[in-house]
Amino acid sequence: MAGTGSSMTRIQMGSVNSKAMMAGFALVAAGGLISLCGMAVSGTAAITAVSRWLMAQEEPPGAVVKRKLTQAKAATSAGASAWQNGMARTR
Repeated sequence: MAGTGSSMTRIQMGSVNSKAMMAGFALVAAGGLISLCGMAVSGTAAITAVSRWLMAQEEPPGAVVKRKLTQAKAATSAGASAWQNGMARTR
């Protein structure tokens, strides 16, 4: 039992069907190419849809963010002021 492996587990290179291997590789390559084309088409459609949606907005997203941030700061300030005034009255 000093061998490196049994003859049952070794693959003989002559037993591999090279035509089947080549056909398998060709099908995998074709599938990859088709999937890349599908991703390109769907990606382009998604980018176009987002671009149209952004153009249809009345207000740019950056302006909306600035306005909402200003509102949040004002609400935080009002809440803190109300909390501090409420604490002063209870003492």
